Amino acid sequence: MADTMQFDLVSPERSLASLQAAEVQIPGTEGDMTILPNHAPVLTTLRPGVVKVSGPDGDVDYVVTGGFVEISPEGVSVLAEQAHLGSEVKKADLESALTFAREQAEKAGDEDKSTAEKLVADMVQLLEDME
Repeated sequence: MADTMQFDLVSPERSLASLQAAEVQIPGTEGDMTILPNHAPVLTTLRPGVVKVSGPDGDVDYVVTGGFVEISPEGVSVLAEQAHLGSEVKKADLESALTFAREQAEKAGDEDKSTAEKLVADMVQLLEDME
């Protein structure tokens, strides 16, 4: 059994990480997940939150505003809408995403309203956790 797996994190702006990881914790839309090497294949979506990566070189946190995750036995690939290194992110970096989420929630039709409001609540929680 492998002790590590490949972890990659990309956003539209840049590639933030490509490293070996022993464990990855993600804020999944359906709930938090912990991924270990040789995990069963899964495709899932992210809610706003913190992706935590533990590996041979230590622990690293990344703040994401949402996106997709592909999990395979060999590794984890995160495609984030926006992503920032946890130690460098500032509240102002995420406030525009919250403003956009609020605008979308106001425009959402009945069938999308609860999902849009959940996104706003997750963004608000993420900003509060940063304080």
